[in-house]
Amino acid sequence: MAYSAKDYSKLIGMEGFSETILKNHFTLYQGYVTNTNKLLETVGQMLKDGKTGTPEFAELKRRLGWEFNGMRLHEYYFENLGGKTSPGKSQRLIKELAENFGSYEVWEKDFKATGAMRGIGWVVLYQDQMANKLINFWINEHDVSHPAGCNPLLIMDVFEHAFMLDYGLKRADYIDAFFKNIDWSPVEARIK
Repeated sequence: MAYSAKDYSKLIGMEGFSETILKNHFTLYQGYVTNTNKLLETVGQMLKDGKTGTPEFAELKRRLGWEFNGMRLHEYYFENLGGKTSPGKSQRLIKELAENFGSYEVWEKDFKATGAMRGIGWVVLYQDQMANKLINFWINEHDVSHPAGCNPLLIMDVFEHAFMLDYGLKRADYIDAFFKNIDWSPVEARIK
């Protein structure tokens, strides 16, 4: 079964995100979906053909992590955008953030500071299910640095394609726009 790109056009018109940057971002996401499907098909055929011991198979399997995570992280990112509600409506999440960070405000400061760090990547609020802890992580590349056993709750893209056209080097302004548009409902629904 092939993956299909989801339609996030409802986000067009969102304050702080130009139509151009959103459409470019949707196209990039669709590329991850397409490449995930191509790689799954190719490595599947190589498996059937007995070519699993080849360098090509190994490199394609490694690339699959990049494309698949690029697809999935963008889906999480787009799905936690488009809201206008405050996190106060999500009492469970507020309680969890306060228990883990001391307060919502301390968590937000940490999340924003993580997003403002130099470099490309993602900021992800993860739930460590084994310890029932919430932790903000910097994810450098799609396929690197994901904490084992953790569940992603809130995802913010901080690769340049997410903000440079609208904000240039003013990443903090992009982060503020991101926070104004978080849809907290899917974030809370991801808590396990």
